[in-house]
Amino acid sequence: MCKWYKIYYEQVLGKPREYYNIQRPKNSKSLPNVLSAEAVKRLLTSPRNIKHRAILFTVYSAGLRLSEVINLRIEDIHYDKEYIFIKDSKGKRDRRSVLSSYLADILKIYLEKKRPAYWLFEGADGGRYSRSSVQQIFRKAVKVANVNPWATLHTLRHSFATHLLQEGLNLRYVQSLLGHGSSKTTEIYTHVMNINNKTITSPLDKIMKMGNLNENPSDVEG
Repeated sequence: MCKWYKIYYEQVLGKPREYYNIQRPKNSKSLPNVLSAEAVKRLLTSPRNIKHRAILFTVYSAGLRLSEVINLRIEDIHYDKEYIFIKDSKGKRDRRSVLSSYLADILKIYLEKKRPAYWLFEGADGGRYSRSSVQQIFRKAVKVANVNPWATLHTLRHSFATHLLQEGLNLRYVQSLLGHGSSKTTEIYTHVMNINNKTITSPLDKIMKMGNLNENPSDVEG
């Protein structure tokens, strides 16, 4: 951005060529949007169509990007070793993510009913399912489940990472599952946890449960 200020000063305003001490604007640092576990459950179970449900379950349960879920092949689901293979994800890196046992059951039912030929999720013509179709499925689920209307499909990936960290999974494992090249990218989810009061217990609650201190607030005299 400073380059354009320099061009403006010298070529538009006719100022002499020299060094200008122009303060760079700070980049905004917004926190990722995350849904609660209860909201995620409502959203995932809202579609009645088995294919639509399988898509949303796959995105959340493995922390996938939109491009990754539509590029999954049938052979990428490894039921025996319980992992999903993601080929050529962002940064042209292959990776593995966890295969939920619940998702495995849903996919088996889906495959038996829909019988795709090559891609895990195929369109009417047999090719890969379109990005817009997946987004439409998500938008409808958001409305039916009555969850945060600002949520996007990527919110499920953010929620996947945050929920794993809340359960105590090591940051490095979460980084690997998400396919992040740097742990700095994954660390943003720890900031989401830090401001989520539901994951924090006040030391007062622990103190009041110690020994004979477990008194009822209503017992205090007015």
